[in-house]
Amino acid sequence: MKLFKLKSLTLAMCLVVFPALASSAAEVKLWGSTTCQKRFLEPGAKALEEATGVKIKVLGVGTGKGMVALFEGKTNVAISSNTLEDSVKSAQKVRAEAGLEPIAVPEGLQFHTITEDIIVPIVHQDNPVAALSWDQLSDLNTGKVTNWKDVGGNDAAVKVITSHAGSSTKAVFQKMVMKKQEYSPSALEVKSTRLEINEVSADVGGIGAVSKGFVSLSPGNSKIIKTDTISRPLGLITIGDPSPDVQKIIDYFLSSEGQKQILD
Repeated sequence: MKLFKLKSLTLAMCLVVFPALASSAAEVKLWGSTTCQKRFLEPGAKALEEATGVKIKVLGVGTGKGMVALFEGKTNVAISSNTLEDSVKSAQKVRAEAGLEPIAVPEGLQFHTITEDIIVPIVHQDNPVAALSWDQLSDLNTGKVTNWKDVGGNDAAVKVITSHAGSSTKAVFQKMVMKKQEYSPSALEVKSTRLEINEVSADVGGIGAVSKGFVSLSPGNSKIIKTDTISRPLGLITIGDPSPDVQKIIDYFLSSEGQKQILD
């Protein structure tokens, strides 16, 4: 009888312990770039978990806000679609836009590059313009050119659409193409890449700049305009060395199998 009770107790303990172990799979939160979110983190999440046992939860709030969350200890990983230096600048811009003092930047920040991304200008599909120089793109986005006929298009007003403060796509485009000039005062600022594409799709005079991989997934009524290549890195940012689970994420997406999960 005692042996039976002991076996029953052992079985009961297993039933309690094993489910707990099964439900305690590692989960890593990653805050930041929606481009990283859509290019490789969400498409590769299932394969990542199967290969490493690590689950991920992605909060696509933009590079700047992701960096702020990292500095404030809300996440152990920020995801960025810009260089480390410019990602920090995006965080400070988010703070400034909110009327807050600059945030203290911790030492030991590390940028772990996963892949490269191309930013492309987009216009409405009915816009006859097929290619633009960086100078023309700059003039359109700063408001120097306000009618498409001045760059070979139809007689239609230009409507500039751009991302929110702290967006790395916006920051890279503004730095590389616009030489750090300000956007037109009449530019429409939206909260996400998806909304930027939607706005351009809805206005024949619209122009924006988004990740090529993102717009290729779902262009709506927009089309890509040819121009010189605008590239930037996509990666994970940590304070100091990555934790073991974060290192598994990095190693997986840098592997030959992980690279297959990255959308073009």
